[in-house]
Amino acid sequence: MQKADFIDRIVIYVKGGKGGDGSASFRHEKYVPKGGPDGGDGGNGGYVFLKANPNLSTLLSVSEKKKYIAENGENGKGKKMHGRNGKDVVIDVPVGTVVKDFETGEIIADLDKPGMVVCVARGGKGGRGNVHFKSSTMRAPKISERGFEGEERRLVLELKLLADVGLVGYPNVGKSSFISKISNAKPKIANYPFTTIIPNLGVVTVNELQFVVADIPGLIKGASKGAGLGNVFLRHVERCSVIAHIIDISGMEGRDPVQDYFDIRNELEHFSNELAQKEEIIIANKIDLISKEELEKRLEELRKETGKQIFPTSIITGEGIEKVVYKLAEIVKESKKFHTQSEVVNEQIKRPKPLWKELPERFNIEIIKEGNDFIVTGTYVEEWAKRLNLNQKDGYRKFMELLEKNGLEKKLKEAGIKDGDTVWVAQRAFEYKE
Repeated sequence: MQKADFIDRIVIYVKGGKGGDGSASFRHEKYVPKGGPDGGDGGNGGYVFLKANPNLSTLLSVSEKKKYIAENGENGKGKKMHGRNGKDVVIDVPVGTVVKDFETGEIIADLDKPGMVVCVARGGKGGRGNVHFKSSTMRAPKISERGFEGEERRLVLELKLLADVGLVGYPNVGKSSFISKISNAKPKIANYPFTTIIPNLGVVTVNELQFVVADIPGLIKGASKGAGLGNVFLRHVERCSVIAHIIDISGMEGRDPVQDYFDIRNELEHFSNELAQKEEIIIANKIDLISKEELEKRLEELRKETGKQIFPTSIITGEGIEKVVYKLAEIVKESKKFHTQSEVVNEQIKRPKPLWKELPERFNIEIIKEGNDFIVTGTYVEEWAKRLNLNQKDGYRKFMELLEKNGLEKKLKEAGIKDGDTVWVAQRAFEYKE
């Protein structure tokens, strides 16, 4: 068994495959001297998918590779043969992965159930072969389309643990000891700050109910702004049904328990309003370290200041632990946000339509004048130039016909072109003749 680092946020690049180019071939049969067009279409580019894998617990395996690019579609061939579609890329991620667009921050998917699948980059549609361009005026078309480029984007993958109870509190208040006492978790425990550097998970069974408890690494004042371990782990309590807030009621670390509580509450509220509104209980730990009189005094002050239910406990003696566990089980059972890990979706991979754009034959042409050079541009000018193979005789002819149909000559004259000036179209230079 190997130990793996806990990685809960990464950025990756994904790209769908390019569609294959269409073919501009002709039939070559014996005794058929003038065979017609038989160029097939290009294959569609492959897609990139993310799939929630319940066997993964971190994003480590995904982070080892920064770019995920699907296979391009094959070019079309003669005899109307369609090019092969490109192979897809399926990336396994842990259950609880939230997928966001890096540029906009938009949430693309929330893979909160095993087996869920989402397409994050579509492949490009293959270009059409010359069989599609045969007409009464073009019986032997030497023309085909290029395949579309695949969709590309940068993604942020964030892992949010699917826990029912989130343990929060300052370092050394006893969170790791608490979770080891009530579950099968074996966290590292020591008397120094930030002993816990990854969230520990424990499964607790009460009668027939099982629920997951996440020990979130120690928070300090300013955590929501990145202090201490910062807000790196705060996202892991966002899905919890209930927050169990552990404080050191003894004050042996030299801190005020009441102030500790409000410091952490402030961080939760700054991080997420939804998070701050979750049901919460307060566990007053280390009651064995102070007298009963002092304990009652501090508990009364805590109740008065917080207005919350307080559960006095001692991890060392076990006092109060069972009562806390049953209370947590009660809340989890009633919570509408209770997450069950038993539901498996097993979604089939479904491909949306490949990237494709129907280009209008009517569009606006713009002329940019630079000295004696006249540059022909416009949104659909560039796109048609990419779509048609201008190295093919009829592809180039079709492109120029489109420009003339949309008033290229008139636009050039309005821009002041003269005989001998240079016209640039799709990075090709021509001498203008009146």
